[in-house]
Amino acid sequence: MSYHAGQGTSPSFNTPEGEALDGARRAGDGGAGEAPLEKLVEYLLASKRSLASTEHVWRANEIVTTARAALEDGVVLGARTGFLRRGVDDQVKVVRRVKDGVDHVGREAQADFEDVLRGLDEADARLQHTQDLLRTTMVEAAFRPAEEERRNLHDFVDEGGVEKLKAGLRASIDQTQDAQREFGETAKAFDDDLASVRAALMAKSGAWTSRDDVGSPIPPALHSLESHAKEMADGLESLVRHFDFCVTAIKHTEGGGAAAQNITGDLPAGVDVNRDDEENDEEAPPPEPISDEERREMLQVLEKDAAEVEDVVMEIRDRLAEMEAQADDLSAHLDQLSETYSATAAAFRLLEEVGARLPGYVSASRDFLLRWEDEKARIAEQTGELESLREFYDAFLHAYDGLVVEVGRRRAVQTKMEAVVRDAMARVERLYEDDLAEREAFKHDQGVFLPADIWPGLAAPPLHFEVAAANRVDASVPELPRTLLQGALRRVSERG
Repeated sequence: MSYHAGQGTSPSFNTPEGEALDGARRAGDGGAGEAPLEKLVEYLLASKRSLASTEHVWRANEIVTTARAALEDGVVLGARTGFLRRGVDDQVKVVRRVKDGVDHVGREAQADFEDVLRGLDEADARLQHTQDLLRTTMVEAAFRPAEEERRNLHDFVDEGGVEKLKAGLRASIDQTQDAQREFGETAKAFDDDLASVRAALMAKSGAWTSRDDVGSPIPPALHSLESHAKEMADGLESLVRHFDFCVTAIKHTEGGGAAAQNITGDLPAGVDVNRDDEENDEEAPPPEPISDEERREMLQVLEKDAAEVEDVVMEIRDRLAEMEAQADDLSAHLDQLSETYSATAAAFRLLEEVGARLPGYVSASRDFLLRWEDEKARIAEQTGELESLREFYDAFLHAYDGLVVEVGRRRAVQTKMEAVVRDAMARVERLYEDDLAEREAFKHDQGVFLPADIWPGLAAPPLHFEVAAANRVDASVPELPRTLLQGALRRVSERG
C-alpha cells in the first residue's frame, strides 16, 4: 500500500475533542525527544476522524454481497435464457423449413405459370400469323360476282370461336393471378411472422451462449470487488491500530489520560478498539511505565503512521468509488440479462402463435397448388383448341392454293376439250360438203333415169352433225392470271 503525506483540520474548542486539545496545550511540552501532548492529541483526533471510513467498509461489504447475489441471479437467468433460446432456435429451424416448402411451391407455380404463358403466347402468335396471311390473301376476282367488292380469305372466317377461346383463356389467367395474389398475401404474412420472431430475438444482443457462464463479466468483477473490499478492510484495520497506538501514546504522556477519555468517548459504531472499562480516567489504573527508548520508538512509529492516515482514507474512498462504478456495471449487466430473457420469452410466445397459424399456411399452400393445377389443365385445353383453330385456318389457306391450282387444271382440260371439238367439227364439215357434192353429181348423171319412188332416201340430204356440251353449268371455269397460278403451284409443291 502506498501513502502520501496529508493533514486534517483542527477540531473546534466547543467539542470534547476541542477541550482535550485545550487541556493538552495547558499541560505544556514534554521532555527532550518527546512529542508534545498537543501534537499527540492532533494525531488522535485525525485518527478518530479516519475511523469514519468504517461506513465505506460496510458499504463495500454490501456491494460484495449484492455482487454474489447478482452472480447467482445471472447464472439462473443465463441458464434459463440459454435453454429457452436453444428451444426457440430449434423451432425457428422447423418453421423455416416449412417456409422454404411454401416458398418452393410459390416459385415452382410461378415458373410453371410463366412457361404456360410463353406457350400460350407462342400459340397465339402462330394463330395471329395465320390470320394475317388470311387477311393479306385476296380472293381472285374471277371467283366472285363482278358487282361484289374484293374480299380476303379472313372475311370467310367466323371470329366468334377465336374470341370465345381467348375470353376463356383470359378468365383462366385472371383466376390464376387472383390465386397467386391470395397466396402471396399468405406468404407475406408468413414472412412477417418470421421477421417478428427474428426481431424479438435480435432485440437484445446480450443473450447468453449455450454455456451459461461464458462471457459473463460478473465473476471477474466479483473477484475485483472482493479484492477491493479486502484491501479496504485491511486499511481500516490499520487505521484502528493507529488509533489504539495514539491512545496508548497519549496515556503514556503526562496529562493525556483525560484527553484520551474525552476523544474516545463517541467512536463510530462497529469500531473495535482497546478501551478501559472505567467510567473516568481518575479511577483507571495508570499505564505500565515504559523506557525512554521504547517511548522514542513508539513516537517515531506514531509520527510515521500519522503522515499516512489521510492517504489510507483517500485510498479507501477511491476503492469504494471504483466498487460503486463496478456495482453499477453489474446492475446494468443484470438488467440486460433480464431484458434478454424477457425478449427471448417474448420470442418464444410469439413463436407459439406462429406455430398455431402454421397449419393455415400449409393448407393455403396446398389449396393454391390445387387451384393452379386446375387452371393449368384448363389453359392447356384451351391452348390446344387455339392451336386446332390455327391448323384449320392454315388448312383453309392451303386449300385456297389448291383451289387456284384446281381451277387452272380445269381450265386447261376445258381448253383441250374445246380444241378437240373444233378439230372434229371441221373434219365433219369437210366430209359433209364432200358428200353433198357427190350426191349432186350422182343426181346429175343418173337421176334422170331413176324413178323418184324407187328409194325414199334417194333425194334426201346427207347427215348434218352438231357437237354441243352435254351439261350446262352456272359458272364457267375462269381463266386465272399466270402469276397467281404459278405462286399457288409453288406453295403446293413446297408443302408436298
